[in-house]
Amino acid sequence: MPQITPGTTPELTPTVEELEAQQRRLFFRQFTHEDAWALGSLLVELARERQAPVAIDIHRAGQQLFHAALPGSTPDNDAWIGRKRRVVERYGAASYLVGARFRAKGTTFEDSSRLDPDTYAAHGGSFPITVEGVGVIGAVTVSGLPQLQDHRFVVEALEEFLGRSAG
Repeated sequence: MPQITPGTTPELTPTVEELEAQQRRLFFRQFTHEDAWALGSLLVELARERQAPVAIDIHRAGQQLFHAALPGSTPDNDAWIGRKRRVVERYGAASYLVGARFRAKGTTFEDSSRLDPDTYAAHGGSFPITVEGVGVIGAVTVSGLPQLQDHRFVVEALEEFLGRSAG
């Protein structure tokens, strides 16, 4: 059993099933330019409150609708955003979920996907923008925190934006 320092809690890694449930739950009825601005602005507000050194990006149908780079972020974060977003576009699933599916099979995305790791990264932080009755039309991506925190940050913002509970 892992030792827990008083006052801290271990960060539990979500299961593939939990990640898939998030994706089923977090969808839009529509997604407009105004929605991209509002969601991106919410992410910026949350990041500023936490002094998170992140870059934030929202793409729809191949077009960048929102981008912000907060203090402490670097050009590397923009490169990570592109790599994680391409995983969402190719697999139609959250970048963290794609990586978790490979890990559940006892391998890694890098070893088994046959995709260039300089172009694709199945690391947490990019989540599909799914429109009900349409499917995946884009991605919202954050880079700058450890991958699970990037993933959870995007999920938290989507839950708040969509007005759904974390259940």
